Amino acid sequence: MSTPKFLDLPPGVRRADLHLSHGPLAALRALPTSGGTDLAPAVLVHGYTGSKEDFIALLQSLAQVGREVVAIDLPGTYESPGPETLAPSPGAPSPDYRLASLGGVVAEAVDDIGGGTPVHLVGHSFGGLVAREAALAERTELASLTLLCSGPGHLDGQRSESARGLIAALSPDPTSERLTELWNERFECELQSRTDDPEIRAFLKKRTLSSSALGYVRMAEDLLGAADRVDELAALDLPTMVLYGENDDAWTPAEQDDMARRMGARRLVVPGAGHSPNVEAPETTSSALTAFWNETESVGRR
Repeated sequence: MSTPKFLDLPPGVRRADLHLSHGPLAALRALPTSGGTDLAPAVLVHGYTGSKEDFIALLQSLAQVGREVVAIDLPGTYESPGPETLAPSPGAPSPDYRLASLGGVVAEAVDDIGGGTPVHLVGHSFGGLVAREAALAERTELASLTLLCSGPGHLDGQRSESARGLIAALSPDPTSERLTELWNERFECELQSRTDDPEIRAFLKKRTLSSSALGYVRMAEDLLGAADRVDELAALDLPTMVLYGENDDAWTPAEQDDMARRMGARRLVVPGAGHSPNVEAPETTSSALTAFWNETESVGRR
């Protein structure tokens, strides 16, 4: 999980809800502290076990140049209720935590925020797999797609073993009670190595226990079983960037390089960062995103 270094909302950033067909989606919305929003808006999608707070260090700088930037909690994550807690709306499909369903929710969020204007979409890690589903949705109007420390398909390596362990621990009884037991048995000890800040520790516990245990299982299953859809993305002819830390330990740099080559995407490596450059190197990450977005909009205006 990404571990934010602070939780205080910067100037221009506020907590909000998006009211979508399936129910509310929790968000952090950032606007410039002065001036208008003349540039295309952006939507940021977190990774597995993460949340909108993973982008908190980016939001002010991304918005300050003149755009609205919205980071969301996926359904069943932290402050966004999951489908098992919502009464279904008549005629509206209920998300089920699978990639296609989550991508549909993100596509609707993009449409809601864009209001007919193309939107820049960023997906971190598992959120990149979700974002590509949204990009492949026919109705979605995107200005660009950024895959941040994400990959062409399913996850391998040590991080995949962690996902398998979580599935094994939760699948027999994917309830909030079992999630609490698992926190006490395993996660709380792991947390000791992540941060010494008691406020951040309390947040990570609250985020985990507020999320859906069933959602964790289903998302982990898709993280381990996602198909390679790079060729489909390449066919969209959509401005795309592959951005990752040089020490990323999820999808390997070689995998992400190859994905960028296959899509004809821009590739950018963040020096000194690992799997969460949005937290580990926010200034570099923000500058890279802003430069890419500004360039794609400049080309679009020609």
